[in-house]
Amino acid sequence: MKYPSVKVAKFIKRPNRFIAHVILDNKEEIVHVKTTGRCGELLQEGNLVILEEAKNPERKTKYSIIAAYKGDVLINIDSQIPNMVVYHGITEGKIKEIRDVTKLSKEIVYGNSRFDLYFETEKQRGFIEVKGVTLETEGIAMFPDAPTQRGCKHIYEMIKAVEDGYAGFIFFLIQMKGVKYFKPHEIRDPEFAQALKLASAKGVTILAYDSIVDEDGITLGTPIEVRLF
Repeated sequence: MKYPSVKVAKFIKRPNRFIAHVILDNKEEIVHVKTTGRCGELLQEGNLVILEEAKNPERKTKYSIIAAYKGDVLINIDSQIPNMVVYHGITEGKIKEIRDVTKLSKEIVYGNSRFDLYFETEKQRGFIEVKGVTLETEGIAMFPDAPTQRGCKHIYEMIKAVEDGYAGFIFFLIQMKGVKYFKPHEIRDPEFAQALKLASAKGVTILAYDSIVDEDGITLGTPIEVRLF
């Protein structure tokens, strides 16, 4: 995934989850934030952020924050990107656990949920729910960064799909390089962590891959160890 037009700015503040103030070209600019996650460890005053220029000239904000530096590490925070990265990873055969796909569809309703991807191979058919991971602490990637009832609902629906004979995958795309392993953020959301453990025990496959992140793009990286216990 490539962004056609990006700029580097300095973060000032985030008054609410939708907008932020930055310094761009020596003047203050109000920009859109392309994630509803907290990203408190990234969006701090003085940190460098990457802006994507909006395609629509009539939009209220001309730019959106898509990534931020944490020290020397660039972390993509664009919540619209993970599904696309995983989709292309599957079509290009880069995800070893999901190969030889004959059909791949986006945004498929099953039960009371809408899963991100549906796939078919000659041997199985199944659903994939994608979660973007932007939180890292001491080399450990974690999700979520805030309690997510919606995330828990998706997990329980995925368990039901597996019980109904589908293959089920929960795919954590870590939107950075350099992490040691992934685990659920049990302190931040214990219900999500317990649901994920239950899903694994019930036959849902839990995957984590990192990403190669540049200022103007992001691509699928390599598998990362998942630790649920």
